[in-house]
Amino acid sequence: MPLHIALFQPDIAGNTGTILRLSACLGVHVHIIEPAGFNLSDRNLKRAGMDYLEHALLERHIDWQHFIETMRHFNRRLLLLSTKAKTCYTDIRYQKNDVLLFGRESAGVPNYVYEAVDHTLTIPMQPHARSLNLAMSVAITTGEALRQIGYNEIENVS
Repeated sequence: MPLHIALFQPDIAGNTGTILRLSACLGVHVHIIEPAGFNLSDRNLKRAGMDYLEHALLERHIDWQHFIETMRHFNRRLLLLSTKAKTCYTDIRYQKNDVLLFGRESAGVPNYVYEAVDHTLTIPMQPHARSLNLAMSVAITTGEALRQIGYNEIENVS
């Protein structure tokens, strides 16, 4: 996989379904770090993912510890997207096998996640804005990462 997306305990099935559709279309791997706030059979997930879900590249992790051990085993760089970060998502050089990590829609991530990542990145917004929708944030940053990595050069994963 050229790129990985990780969702830390996602809350909203529709957002995850949209992200899985993105996975199927762009060939990126999605990791769900449990517990999620919904069942993967949720109808909102299926509605958002449509008939693309069968083509999505999905791996579930029972908890943060399992996820971080797996990522470290494969020597993957963890890039956390956060409204609290100072570095813009366009100001980093993305590499193949990077992991774009996103927090819960309702609460972000706990401090131990911040302490474990390699970089924290943000998407600049207007001062009055609190945050973007999770699926939109994933699409924005995935697009930039794939552009830098060389999307036209990635292999067909189907």
